[in-house]
Amino acid sequence: QLQFVESGGGLEQPGGSLRLSCAASGFSLGNYAIGWFRQAPGKGREGVSYISSSGAITFYADSVKGRFTISRDNAENTVYLQMSSLKPEDTAVYYCTGDRMYYGANWYRVPYDYWGQGTQVTVSS
Repeated sequence: QLQFVESGGGLEQPGGSLRLSCAASGFSLGNYAIGWFRQAPGKGREGVSYISSSGAITFYADSVKGRFTISRDNAENTVYLQMSSLKPEDTAVYYCTGDRMYYGANWYRVPYDYWGQGTQVTVSS
């Protein structure tokens, strides 16, 4: 089993904050580079952020740079996406996934095999 479980989504006002969590089911995240994707209605899946297994290297989509922060706590087997200064355009279902291999800057082009249910983020006043 290689299952990812996303949580932490909800309804937030523009300018607000949310923290998403990505947990592992059936394996340890410690050796996995993890990425966050999102998909808004009528749009394709967008790579949002990525973090190496150690947490030393991170990537962000231009649309979220300066607002979102990816981090991980391998002892707790969890990867986080701290989202601040939320915009209505951030409304989407957010997914996490990953692989043992580190792909670097082109991480979002990788055809990842395993996806969770996702967590809904809605930014609206």
